[in-house]
Amino acid sequence: MFEFAGKVAVITGAGSGFGRAFAHKGAALGMKLVLADVNADPLAQTVDALREAGADAIGVPTDVANPAQVEALAQAALAAFGKVHLLFNNAGVGTGGFLWESSANDWSWVFGVNVMGVAHGVRVFAPIMLAQNEPAHIVNTASVAGLLAPPAMGIYNASKHAVVALTETLYHDLKLAQAGTGGEVGCSLLCPAFVPTGIADAERARPDDLRNASRPTRSQIAAGKQLQRAVQAGKLNAADVADLTFEAIAVRRFYIITHPGIMATVKLRHEDIEQLREPSDPMSLKPEVKSAE
Repeated sequence: MFEFAGKVAVITGAGSGFGRAFAHKGAALGMKLVLADVNADPLAQTVDALREAGADAIGVPTDVANPAQVEALAQAALAAFGKVHLLFNNAGVGTGGFLWESSANDWSWVFGVNVMGVAHGVRVFAPIMLAQNEPAHIVNTASVAGLLAPPAMGIYNASKHAVVALTETLYHDLKLAQAGTGGEVGCSLLCPAFVPTGIADAERARPDDLRNASRPTRSQIAAGKQLQRAVQAGKLNAADVADLTFEAIAVRRFYIITHPGIMATVKLRHEDIEQLREPSDPMSLKPEVKSAE
């Protein structure tokens, strides 16, 4: 059983959405918090709110796509609290539209945050955790888009599939590295479905040098509208996902599937592969999302 009280949690993407909810849940459980976000103002607001409620928290503006900034985040955590027991590689962005209409900037931006942000977190923090010889845990935020491949979401799907593969490999690597020991450092893979968060408005955080000069295409506009609808229709909120995630961490469960209803679509994909048939449209089981205006 993982104990939270008095332990140190580092959370990326903490200025909104899941990250902010993880921070509030961690504070409620008596954790010390090191919060990171690329947007300084929402990050400061989150830190201020937590401190006013009595939490021990610091904020470190961080672009997780930048390896030096992730290393600085780790040093800030160690300087403030001496150790790191829980890491949420949670920062994420997304863009949609037909694959061939996506720019090189789109690929660089989404993969820089969604994939390299997680990779940098693992690369920097796993050695720290292993050296501590204390219970520690890493949670990587993927998505059901890492288990499926919906149309007009190609870059986001690919990035989240990468996080799934990365985290499953991390699980095996940690087991190998800790063979014959207590295996104190574990990990989990979080795969939420649609939840009302800021992911649909992620464009606001895109760096200037990765912005597109051209106007969005029809497919990109349509994909954006569909994402907005789907997110707004989510039956769970970020706090619900945080509760489910901390429950899973407590018992060291690897797969965290917040919306079990999606498993029918995951099974359909696996059957497509096993039977060597053409891929089914994952949205075929979600007509309320696909058919909305």
